Amino acid sequence: MGSFVANEGLSIFVILVWLGINAFLFVHFYMAFLVEKWFYTRVLLGHALPWARAPAACLNFNCLLILLPVCRNLLSFLRGSIQCCSRTAARQLDRSITFHKLVAYMIAFHTVVHIVAHLFNFEYFMDAQLIGDSRQLASVLSAIGDNASFLNPIRSNDTNPTVVMFTTVAGLTGVAITLALVLIITSSMEVIRRSYFEVFWYTHHLFVVFFVGLVFHGFGRIVRGQTAGSLQADPPEACAQQFEVWGRDGSNCTAPVFAGNPPMTWKWVVGPMILYVCERLVRFYRSHQKVVITKVVMHPSKTLELQMKRKGFHMEVGQYVFIQCPSVSALEWHPFTLTSAPEEDYFSAHIRIAGDWTQALYEACMGDNTEPQEAWKLPKLAIDGPFGTASEDVFRYEVVMLVGAGIGVTPFASILKSVWYKRIQNQDVFTKKIYFYWLCPETQAFEWFADLLQSLEAQMSENGVTDFLSYNIYLTRWKEAEAAHFWVHHEAESDPITGLKQKTLYGKPNWDHEFCSIAAQHPGTKVGVFLCGPPQLGTALEKQSLSHSEDDVKFIFNKENF
Repeated sequence: MGSFVANEGLSIFVILVWLGINAFLFVHFYMAFLVEKWFYTRVLLGHALPWARAPAACLNFNCLLILLPVCRNLLSFLRGSIQCCSRTAARQLDRSITFHKLVAYMIAFHTVVHIVAHLFNFEYFMDAQLIGDSRQLASVLSAIGDNASFLNPIRSNDTNPTVVMFTTVAGLTGVAITLALVLIITSSMEVIRRSYFEVFWYTHHLFVVFFVGLVFHGFGRIVRGQTAGSLQADPPEACAQQFEVWGRDGSNCTAPVFAGNPPMTWKWVVGPMILYVCERLVRFYRSHQKVVITKVVMHPSKTLELQMKRKGFHMEVGQYVFIQCPSVSALEWHPFTLTSAPEEDYFSAHIRIAGDWTQALYEACMGDNTEPQEAWKLPKLAIDGPFGTASEDVFRYEVVMLVGAGIGVTPFASILKSVWYKRIQNQDVFTKKIYFYWLCPETQAFEWFADLLQSLEAQMSENGVTDFLSYNIYLTRWKEAEAAHFWVHHEAESDPITGLKQKTLYGKPNWDHEFCSIAAQHPGTKVGVFLCGPPQLGTALEKQSLSHSEDDVKFIFNKENF
């Protein structure tokens, strides 16, 4: 139980508070539309009115939250502040994208309820208008008022809900909001985002249409209730039964007066919108800072290495940046983990060629040209960042497990380099032991990172500090011809794949055995488990962290999220 609280306690608390606020707002606003002010409105609409207004309140709350998790500069600032006092709180900021998705799902749910309820409302408005019988209260209410004080927005029998939808502010903005939301959510599906990133990227910017429509949606004031003055002079409790004689001699009741609710949504979202505009201004400013590419290396594993410099650039281990190449796309920004160490006089990123944008960047950088390139021939780049990630917390644990899968090893390149620099500079490092695991599906993927490990291995051997880093490299897939070659060279001093003294292992790690072994060797410690890899591996490691945490050893799971 203690391990679960250490790993997930604060996250569960945050989610429960968020769900609790949603539930409170729904119930509170549902009950608010059952009071006397809305008596006559309910005569026309029944309970479809509170069913429309309650999710609208929840939509306001969630639209307030949806932009905050993607204000990366704000989150990096908060992470730096929180990190000084609370490692657990800082970990919650690393899950900002997960929370962003949860909020989006909640917005979609309440939007569906809101739309369905309003579809019923329009039908009820139409039915009341078509009655045309002065002996029925619904018909009398539909005929009341002029352009300012009406209750039923459908003023003629010649109209229909479709016409109202496209000729009113509420209808037009509602259609725009719904279409934008549908496109944003469908293009955010994993299969689209992975295979057609440009579709996801451009469609996601429809959030501008969504928020503009949201702000103006309530200006039509279609949801109308009895005014305070009319409510006091002609309370429904006393006057509803006398509707046939309203305003006549001898009657104490006059026809009720109605007014629309003032728009409230803008009050919820204006703050986050201003924050996000500031975020974009910071990005715009950074995009115009000069970035110099000092070196381009094309590794055999279709991985492009860019070494860059920018005035005033400061980084920590494991951080990432967004890269834009205007000659490739003037709008697209893509996140890449920094592979350099803070101690180096440049910053670098390793980019795997796996899509249209990366292929275009590779060609712009002339990655297939073996001759040294003139700097002025290289493309201009814009850099936004760096931004904080879970890997920043590595040096806050005495024992660390680093798990990388494929190109997901990039944040750990920065960490291993930095640890080594600190060691040779005799800096005091709280981290005493690092267990590094690298899982690769093919031999080519080993090539660029193996160079770094070979260098570390040689330097550790020379300085007699081979104890602080223990690494295991796993090849998860191989061909029969490769297997025969590996077997022949198995007894060689160096590994036939990586050239390291540490031999490559085949298959997947036995995580249960690895966690048990580390727990036995380091009693009384908190072990930081850091992953940059696929969700399936993350699920397996999180379960292992929970199941192997005991009173004297706790495994704290951290995962990279972009």
